[in-house]
Amino acid sequence: MKSQKIKVLIADDHDLVRQGLKQILELEEDIEVIGLAVDGEDTIKQAEKLQPHIILLDINMPRMNGIQALRRLKDIGIDSKVIMLS
Repeated sequence: MKSQKIKVLIADDHDLVRQGLKQILELEEDIEVIGLAVDGEDTIKQAEKLQPHIILLDINMPRMNGIQALRRLKDIGIDSKVIMLS
């Protein structure tokens, strides 16, 4: 029986970081990067739509930082696990 892949959303305002993390994570056959977000507001929109298992969330982002985004995600009931990046 094949197990379900871990769905990951990467949120960082630097394209190089997003793409680098995506390439590294996709080397693992049990991980799938399902979205890339550029700021806190984008993270919330994508998390609601995509329902990732894990969100890699940068702390310092424009418009809404990672800490504000995490609070908002929890307030609206997103139950994804979050790993903060700095």
